[in-house]
Amino acid sequence: MTADALRSVSLTRTGPATFEAVNERGGRLTMSSAGTEDFTPVELLLAAVAGCSGVDVDALTSRLAEPMTFRISAEAEKLRDADGNHLGPLTVTVEVTFPDGEPGDAARHRLPDAVARSRDRLCTVSRTVQLPTPVDYRLA
Repeated sequence: MTADALRSVSLTRTGPATFEAVNERGGRLTMSSAGTEDFTPVELLLAAVAGCSGVDVDALTSRLAEPMTFRISAEAEKLRDADGNHLGPLTVTVEVTFPDGEPGDAARHRLPDAVARSRDRLCTVSRTVQLPTPVDYRLA
């Protein structure tokens, strides 16, 4: 594995059911399952799917026209069944509007293809969820 391909975060417990994640660039975020306003790990997964596609769709459309509104949501039902805890099918909803005129028309025309490209090829997060991806656990 090359250094430019590796992605990693580290997690430190900061209190009961509360953790701080730190990336290699020094970015920090708090997550919790303790009923606080912090994001839960599942909400962070949904945000990662929406955010990854948002980056893709924005890159493919905003070069044609600056969006007037740009909103992406992700949702899924949390299931507890014979397979353990997991999410059911994820739904990503993309709502983008562009100004009137030729550049906005071009961006609107490109939007469906941009969403499809993100879903089918570009978004690392949703592609990882869609594909069978092994997750190995190790004790240090």
